[in-house]
Amino acid sequence: MTAKEIQKRNVKANQLKVMQSEDEQFFVESSRGKILYNVILTEDEKSCTCGDYAKNHKKDPAFKCKHILAVENSVPENEIESTKFLEKNTPKLKDGFLKNIKGKDFVLYAGVLDLATQKGLLKLEVELLQFPTKENGNEAICRATAEGKNGEVFSDIGDANPNNCTPMIAKHLIRMASTRSKGRCLRDMCDIGIACLEELESMDDVMGNGAAKKTTRKPATPKAKPASAAKKVTEKKESEPEKAPKPDKAPKKVNSKDPKDSKANQDTPSFSEAQKRAIFNLSRRRGISVESLDNLVMEDYGTTLDKLSSAEASDLIRSLQQQAA
Repeated sequence: MTAKEIQKRNVKANQLKVMQSEDEQFFVESSRGKILYNVILTEDEKSCTCGDYAKNHKKDPAFKCKHILAVENSVPENEIESTKFLEKNTPKLKDGFLKNIKGKDFVLYAGVLDLATQKGLLKLEVELLQFPTKENGNEAICRATAEGKNGEVFSDIGDANPNNCTPMIAKHLIRMASTRSKGRCLRDMCDIGIACLEELESMDDVMGNGAAKKTTRKPATPKAKPASAAKKVTEKKESEPEKAPKPDKAPKKVNSKDPKDSKANQDTPSFSEAQKRAIFNLSRRRGISVESLDNLVMEDYGTTLDKLSSAEASDLIRSLQQQAA
């Protein structure tokens, strides 16, 4: 290299930013600030990953590109900055959006919306499918559709009526149906297997009422006959002829299998509509067909799906959710 060429490259080199990593490697930013070139500067080697060095080094082993010159000029002046390695921004559901109630995890709608935004949510639309009226039981139904940055589309529905909302929320059925539809839609987009807290009225909707309450009946205590009545039975009037005593009526047999008694003591509450929706939604996300789900229920609980108790349905939901983890 001629002195004129070295001087020309030095002028350009002084305008470049030089950085050094913890393992003593040098990186020089390109003049446009879009590329970092790796420069090795030791007693045994001086090299750079730029095209200028690769092209001229073969002709002149002592060739120094502007990036090597930038490092040589910066080291004595201590003008080298420390490199900073940035972690890749990975979409993550923040812990503050998770709620644990009675040992069961739920996610807030705000959490799935935040996660969907991190994953590149481009559009989220809601369509009102049914307006709440007296004729349809004041039930609002909405459909939500979400579109991601890669062109994927997700859709789901949400319902709200006075029976699956608290009295306060029941005044805003359309808004609740909209929130539930968006929550379910975004959970599919973000691959979240736990329900949104806004989807439920209370924990009883999913967990059920538990085991049936045991009812104990006190044995009936026979009422004592009044003394006057007992006296009338034993005493006989002299004027009346003696009558043959009437045979006592046979006591009624107590049928231990009385339908009313067995229903009160043995039946357990059937699972709710909300539990049914949760079972089908979870099984669908796990790729379990309806036939396979019926076989699973029969194998684990010895009954069909529509005859599950609320406690059994709760256990099945918990099992499906654990498969997601």
